[in-house]
Amino acid sequence: MNFSLYSDVILLRDIPEEGLYTGDIGTVVEVHEVPNLETGYSVEFFDMLGNTVGVVTLPMSYFRLPTRADRPTVRPMAAAT
Repeated sequence: MNFSLYSDVILLRDIPEEGLYTGDIGTVVEVHEVPNLETGYSVEFFDMLGNTVGVVTLPMSYFRLPTRADRPTVRPMAAAT
């Protein structure tokens, strides 16, 4: 499944070195298509105030689209002020 630019996606794997975890919601900001490789996406993740908390570039298999069954949740960050 391909994701459109600026669509919301849900992270399927933890990326602890970036402070991102399964279930975090991000926005596609760039699509990377390379012949013979899985499509990659740069995805920006935000806190609840709209501040960027991370931008990662990962293959399509690390993300999925939200569904009606999904509900937003809050996970406090240790460094939040």
